[in-house]
Amino acid sequence: MPTESASCSTARQAKQKRKSHSLSIRRTNSSEQERTGLPRDMLEGQDSKLPSSVRSTLLELFGQIEREFENLYIENLELRREIDTLNERLAAEGQAIDGAELSKGQLKTKASHSTSQLSQKLKTTYKASTSKIVSSFKTTTSRAACQLVKEYIGHRDGIWDVSVARTQPVVLGTASADHTALLWSIETGKCLVKYAGHVGSEQLALTASGDQTAHIWRYAVQLPTPQPVADTSQISGEDEVECSDKDEPDLDGDVSSDCPTIRVPLTSLKSHQGVVIAADWLVGGKQAVTASWDRTANLYDVETSELVHSLTGHDQELTHCCTHPTQRLVVTSSRDTTFRLWDFRDPSIHSVNVFQGHTDTVTSAVFTVGDNVVSGSDDRTVKVWDLKNMRSPIATIRTDSAINRINVCVGQKIIALPHDNRQVRLFDMSGVRLARLPRSSRQGHRRMVCCSAWSEDHPVCNLFTCGFDRQAIGWNINIPALLQEK
Repeated sequence: MPTESASCSTARQAKQKRKSHSLSIRRTNSSEQERTGLPRDMLEGQDSKLPSSVRSTLLELFGQIEREFENLYIENLELRREIDTLNERLAAEGQAIDGAELSKGQLKTKASHSTSQLSQKLKTTYKASTSKIVSSFKTTTSRAACQLVKEYIGHRDGIWDVSVARTQPVVLGTASADHTALLWSIETGKCLVKYAGHVGSEQLALTASGDQTAHIWRYAVQLPTPQPVADTSQISGEDEVECSDKDEPDLDGDVSSDCPTIRVPLTSLKSHQGVVIAADWLVGGKQAVTASWDRTANLYDVETSELVHSLTGHDQELTHCCTHPTQRLVVTSSRDTTFRLWDFRDPSIHSVNVFQGHTDTVTSAVFTVGDNVVSGSDDRTVKVWDLKNMRSPIATIRTDSAINRINVCVGQKIIALPHDNRQVRLFDMSGVRLARLPRSSRQGHRRMVCCSAWSEDHPVCNLFTCGFDRQAIGWNINIPALLQEK
């Protein structure tokens, strides 16, 4: 779980700026505004309780629908003129037929074909133009299946990564652009340990940073007594509400000030020449892998901090790395639109396979049970791959927003997709959409969701998400209910 520095904040701003330019909504030009019955200026001048951004988007969408109907009306007039022309020819031959009673021969075929085209285009246009509006009000999942349970608030900048400890005690870890990593009690939301080393029993944590290093640090925590969880079932999770900066809660209070702070790492992994954007443990915990913007991934010996392998081959910056839960396999993703599988099962040699299939940055690639890898990309798709057949994916999920660091619930084979547009969606491995996590003005993320992590057996929260709104959120996903709805 990487902790980003100022350079990451700059990169984050650049990404946000780039994303803001990817909107596909067409703007209404001046001539089109003049043709509308109610000019845009007049509509904008009316009183409305809707936020200005929502109102502006609705006006643009309705403007598109009006223009499409106008085009269909013009086409209809042209068809009527053609019918009149044909009638004139038939009248000259003594076979005049009224346009409303065309029923024979080639004239019937032409009229039927034209009407069918017009009807189909009308349906397609209406469906495409209104889908963005209707989807905001459509119920997509049961509120009982996905509930917000706990918010973890304490970071002073966007949270880049979230992870759950694989050994006891099970704690939640977050890494932020505020140069700190925090460990939390999942049940109570209390901050347990704060690590600020980047410019019970003991455990080791691995963090990556913009200071071109990865740190391994030791911690010991005592979990507090869990408190009753507040009932959030009364809060609607399907309301789509635009949130401005003023709507954000005050997160300036440092709730981590009363927890112990660690400033010195057990060991520091140094050899990268750029931001270390991700890090992960290899099975067994004796080795660790890091991914960097210097286009390389490094494999280290944890005990000696020595570099074992430098994994080169990507043409652009790396975005993520992930290890297999039971085998010595590593997958790295990059801005070069590919991800690579590195095999270290044979100590004497390591092999590499390149997966191609995305058209934009591959933001992450993760392992599942068996021989599958799931990759997500800024091209708004998620692909499921079979390691035995790299030529094409076995399933493709298409979405409406760029996808950030995905995570797979290994036991149930459910993929969590965090999006740039603040949504988090759940899919199965075959590409079937199961749910969308609730989000409204009172719950859910208010900025881009960066990462997700499953904790399958935890009794309180089994899915965690984090984002640029400086908070991590714990969710209770009723997986049997989702699968039953499917």
